[in-house]
Amino acid sequence: MPANQSLKSLRTSLNVTVREVELESRRIAEAKGDKRYYISNARLTQLERNALSEPSLWKLFSLSAIYQVQITELMRIYDVEAEESEKYTAIAAPNVTRLLTHVPQSCRTNQMLRRLVRHPEKTTLLPRVVNAEDDKCPQDSERKFTGYGYIGLQDFTMYPLIRPGSIVEIDTRQNKWTLTAWRTEFERPIFFFELRHGYACGWCDLQGRLLLLIPHQSSGVSIRRFTYPNEIEIVGRVKKFTTSCID
Repeated sequence: MPANQSLKSLRTSLNVTVREVELESRRIAEAKGDKRYYISNARLTQLERNALSEPSLWKLFSLSAIYQVQITELMRIYDVEAEESEKYTAIAAPNVTRLLTHVPQSCRTNQMLRRLVRHPEKTTLLPRVVNAEDDKCPQDSERKFTGYGYIGLQDFTMYPLIRPGSIVEIDTRQNKWTLTAWRTEFERPIFFFELRHGYACGWCDLQGRLLLLIPHQSSGVSIRRFTYPNEIEIVGRVKKFTTSCID
């Protein structure tokens, strides 16, 4: 529903007339000693009829008091979520290092995912997590192709780049091996694999029908060879991971 219609619907549901809003807002403006809190009959009519007309912060304050609703509820009518402001601090100034005052959604997701781990020693593919934000962004198709994996405490394949106990985020659309140019280990594609009796995560190379699961050179783990795709399948490409610096 357009914002102007939602605003009118709220007023009519409370059985408040336009004249009453004008009178009560005048009292608020007089008490505040500021005429910006006053909402005239003509101004409220304009707000309710014109979808492009929006109230000022002061008039929104008066409507909040008159309609007896939180001002944040009225802000939502105009598609403004006050609680989200801190989330956009990093977007507004991405080059500044700062201490976050809230827990990022990615951290909350990782906490939920860790609760799904049944055998911490084993690498495994985790069930899909549905975030509360998913309902707000049904058009975001990226989430449909996002999976999560857990690197078991006994899996040192990608150590020290990805430590045991890490959570990896997987793009399940990239489930085929392709020759990719890369310059450093940080650019080399990392994949999550399903084996006959478990899961694995690492670099790979395809030589004929043999898929080589390549570990980090500092891990001390040997290269493993599997018949592809009979013995190993690519779940997807790892696009990000959360790894602990200390245990």
